[in-house]
Amino acid sequence: MAPLRSLFLLSLTVFIFTSCRADPDPLQDFCVADLKSDITVNGFPCKLASNVASEDFFFSGLTVAGNTNNMFKTNITIGNVHSFPGLNTLGLSMNRVDLAPGGINPLHSHPRASEIGFVVQGELLVGFVSTANVFYSIVVKAGESFIIPRGLFHFQYNTGNENAVAVMAFDNQLPEVVMAPLALFGSKPAIPIDVLTKTFQVDASVIQLLISKPRRRKNFLH
Repeated sequence: MAPLRSLFLLSLTVFIFTSCRADPDPLQDFCVADLKSDITVNGFPCKLASNVASEDFFFSGLTVAGNTNNMFKTNITIGNVHSFPGLNTLGLSMNRVDLAPGGINPLHSHPRASEIGFVVQGELLVGFVSTANVFYSIVVKAGESFIIPRGLFHFQYNTGNENAVAVMAFDNQLPEVVMAPLALFGSKPAIPIDVLTKTFQVDASVIQLLISKPRRRKNFLH
């Protein structure tokens, strides 16, 4: 009986643990974000139902091509809860990525979300690096899709001769982004140069050069 009792207690512990971690079932149809509220929660407070309008569930921003006249030749149009309040608590968001020929969406990660992309126009070299430091990449053409697992560094690069457009969907209303060059060389306050030189095993002059570029970089997010 002792082994059976131990197995039961273990199963009960796992059940309680997983139940506590699971997202609760929704208790309402929607929770349109009140972006003007000063209250800080995991998401945004709900508007009063009497103040909700049809426009809260509509977003046209992804129909407009972004300006790719920047150092990366890329523009990201963001469709998260900040611009689309109806997404609040639904665990969804979408971005549009415009890339001129040779344009790149630089190495970055989304700490809160996995990503699925659909190439609308052109072709993209898409790649990510796993936690085992394995690099996966493939050229994705118009009409094809790709996925990026949560939290992994990845990129999209326009290898074609025409403008490329892709739509990215996330399983989070606010996936956020960690840009590798900005996180390492453009943080505020800055990471100590000694730490960076020892990390990359290069001279301080190399680090100074890398630090200078993100500070001159124009924001390519629309």
